[in-house]
Amino acid sequence: MRYIKWLGIMGMAGMVGAGCAETDDTPTTSTGETQSPVMTVAAAMQHDISRPLRDIPVDRTVRERKEHPIGRFRVAGPDLEDTVVQTTHAPTPQSPLAATTTGINVPGVGNGDFGFAPNAAPPDTNGIVGSTQYVQWVNESFAVFDKKTGAIAPGFPKNGNSLWAGFGGACETNNDGDPIVQFDKAAQRWVLTQFSVSTTPFLQCVAVSTTADATGTYARYSFSYPNFPDYPKMGVWPDGYYISFNIFTSTFQGALACAYDRTAMLAGAAATQVCFQQPNTVASLLPSDLDGSTAPPAGSPNVFVGLATTTSLNQFKFHVDFATPANSTFTKGPAITVASFAEACNGGTCIPQGGTKQQLDSLGDRAMYRLAYRNFGDHEAMVLSHSVSTGRRTPTGVRWYELRRAASGDFSVFQQATFQPDAKFRWMPSVAMDKVGDIAVGYSLSSATTNPAIGYSTRTAADAPGILANEVIFKQGGGSQLTGLARWGDYSTMSVDPIDDCTFFFTSEYQKANGTFNWSTQITSFKVNGCQ
Repeated sequence: MRYIKWLGIMGMAGMVGAGCAETDDTPTTSTGETQSPVMTVAAAMQHDISRPLRDIPVDRTVRERKEHPIGRFRVAGPDLEDTVVQTTHAPTPQSPLAATTTGINVPGVGNGDFGFAPNAAPPDTNGIVGSTQYVQWVNESFAVFDKKTGAIAPGFPKNGNSLWAGFGGACETNNDGDPIVQFDKAAQRWVLTQFSVSTTPFLQCVAVSTTADATGTYARYSFSYPNFPDYPKMGVWPDGYYISFNIFTSTFQGALACAYDRTAMLAGAAATQVCFQQPNTVASLLPSDLDGSTAPPAGSPNVFVGLATTTSLNQFKFHVDFATPANSTFTKGPAITVASFAEACNGGTCIPQGGTKQQLDSLGDRAMYRLAYRNFGDHEAMVLSHSVSTGRRTPTGVRWYELRRAASGDFSVFQQATFQPDAKFRWMPSVAMDKVGDIAVGYSLSSATTNPAIGYSTRTAADAPGILANEVIFKQGGGSQLTGLARWGDYSTMSVDPIDDCTFFFTSEYQKANGTFNWSTQITSFKVNGCQ
């Protein structure tokens, strides 16, 4: 969410241009990899332990929010023909392989549900599944659900900043959004975070639960930044909670990659952050986010990935050392070569909707949350996605990748494809992989004759590479977003149940009826039938 009345950041539409290069004096490692030259280390401004979240009263205060422009990032290189498009739904013989069984399909926090009324847009819909609960966070409220029944916990939804009730300062008084909720599977803890940017200093407010119960107590922290930390995205790793931002002054300054001291925060102790600022040629990085019960190889750095050019992805390796921060490194590995693509809608707005001329924002200029990592033992894999098209007037599709590396080294493409099987526009994706290698991609879909809907497609590890099958539309919208509001979603989230490591959970936005600032959300779970 970016609705900051006082900033007036009309100059935030930074452009990552082609042909820009890092300076010749940038340090390199012994292996020749580029080392980020700007590191900062800072302690959290404050920390404490909260009272149980379930005991904090519901605040129904509505505060008007206004949208400001999102930063735009043109990847380097020309728009090129997409050579890996899946232009039809998968052949019938393959579809049964990826058949799914639905678990829950229930309303999330949205217009008219659970006493909630939106006062901001887009909703920044995200959610994650834990051991017994599912937590969803939208602008500017969150809720806890029973993951098996979908029933909402008593006393929810609550305002985002209610997590910091009694904390003092801007984390308590500001409810600014751009939220992310995570579940630390190894520790069985929840990690909830949003920024505070209505006042200075700019803060990232982070809360780590003290148990596996999302309604219990939290260790709370505030971390400070000198410049506007937009679009935060978090990943959980054994040695830290890694987070990325797009940093702005009056212009785009580049991506910022930070690591929070996970060990200290799990103990409720004083914690520090280690950050590396990137040049303005690097934007919208995603930190790798651990799925499954098998940890990465000991000492493995967190990997950050983002769009680089129309034929490549950036990959960076972040090694953090909280004992001796000077030993921390952020190194740029070799570019990951991918099939050529064009940003959906040239990175902006072109998604049609039924019954209105108002088009929707694609956010096709960035890789979409999450960068889901899994260690299979004989190889490591990551999956990620973004929105692409072969031209401004062509339906947008979902480009997805499975990246792999064996033993050690760098990631490269194992399989990739663009899912664009018919004339509908598909965008706002999120992707994850279960314990046997099945992949599920969730997304929004719309056309000039249909209202926006939410769907997903799946594949099994046995399917031919680059094929998605078994498309399921689990929520058909009853309306479209009307004149004056193009922004849609900003992100969605696909996650995997940490207990059975098979069941996918997906949440995103839709409209019950025509209107503006009246969005709703839906939560569904499903399992690819072969996963046991």
